[in-house]
Order: sequence, then structure tokens, then C-alpha cells
Amino acid sequence: MAELEAAHPFSNTHWSVVLDAARSDSPGANEALRQLCEAYWYPLYAWSRRQGYSPHDAEDLVQDFFAEKVLTRTALRNIGPEKGRFRTWLLTCLRNLSHTRREEAMALKRGGGCEHVSLELRDAEGRYLAEPAHNLTPDRLFERTWALTLLGRAVNTLRKRYERKGRAELFELIRQALPGAGVLLPYAEIASRTAMTEDAVKMEVSRLRKEIGPALIEELRPTVAGESDAREELRYLLEALLP
Repeated sequence: MAELEAAHPFSNTHWSVVLDAARSDSPGANEALRQLCEAYWYPLYAWSRRQGYSPHDAEDLVQDFFAEKVLTRTALRNIGPEKGRFRTWLLTCLRNLSHTRREEAMALKRGGGCEHVSLELRDAEGRYLAEPAHNLTPDRLFERTWALTLLGRAVNTLRKRYERKGRAELFELIRQALPGAGVLLPYAEIASRTAMTEDAVKMEVSRLRKEIGPALIEELRPTVAGESDAREELRYLLEALLP
């Protein structure tokens, strides 16, 4: 846990600044917010499906949400770090939109009258069906998928670092040492596959475990208000990965 809580110093680029700038008609800030939302759309889709929406209706709800809710000045008017976590704000907004849709008993046509936000929804249902079959509530499933999404993005950042060094094969062999990644092969087997010594493999595994913390922090930086919030959020999300 201590390794996972290692953090880089924070700058003034946390999410509240992005949202403040978005309220000021800053194209750069709006694009930053768009990218942030697009990165974390899947937990919202999973929440919608667990709420009983069909795959098609869940897609429509999430598309409508991003097209007309998140990037509007109305939605951003009262947002700030004092309102809580970015993930909590997103889910609250989606829950409100879902309630409105069901109260009105209507389904808006995808993208009708709104800017369409391109999301990789074609893969959403396959990902949802691969979720564990245990009876998580919609909110708990949202938290779990949010945590897995963050972890996946952090792991991908580390993978790219290894690829740039020509060590992609090594990364794939030792990535199981990371949280939620599976069972790590014996050091001896990894060593035989990579022509490394066992001690060298152990050092690589130790280095990778130390790097995942800062990588996760970097993913959290746009969604929290400061370093202490990031550490607290990291602990919370790691707990969400537990069965």
C-alpha cells in the first residue's frame, strides 16, 4: 500500500481549475474536460446496465449525458472541489438524468439537437458481460469499474514506457505483479524466458510495483483537488477492487 501511495508534487492543473476555466468559455479547458469524461464513460454505462437499462438504452443515456449534460455551462455552474469527487459528481448527474428520463417516459434520439460525443460504446456491452456475476449494487459496480478504468489507464502508461525501451515482452510477463492483474509467474520461469537472472527479475518487479503508484496518481490528478485528496481517493478505489 505504501508503494501505491507514492505521489508526485501537484501543480495547479487539478480538476477544479479545468472546470473553472470551462465556465469561462475556454476552448482548451472544455477539451480537457471532454477528454476526461470520455476516458471514464464506461463506469457510467455499467451503472446504467445494472440499473436495468437495456444495452441500447444504456448507450443512449450515456451519449445523451455527455452530449447535453456534462459540457453545458448550466451543469458546470455550481461545480467545484467542495462538491466532492469528480466521479461522485458524474454519477450524481447521470442519476438525475436517469430519473428525469424515466419520469418523462421518453427516450431522446441519439445526438438529437446536441453535439455528438464519440465514445467507444461498441465495446461497452462486451465489457459489461465480462464483469463478475456477484450481486454488486449499481453504485458499487460504478465504483469498481471506475477503479479498474483508472488502473487500466495507469498500467497502459507503464506499458508504453517499457515499449519505448524495447522491453514490451518483459512488461507482459511481470505486469501480473500489479494489483488486480492475475497470478505472477515464478521468477525462474520469467528469467528463462527473458534471459535474465532471477535477481534481475525481482528488481524489475519491485521497480514496476513502485511505479504504479505515481502512475495512478497521475491519472487521479485531473479528478481531485490536491495531493491529500489523491491519497485518500487512491485508498478508496483500491478498496473498491476488493470482492
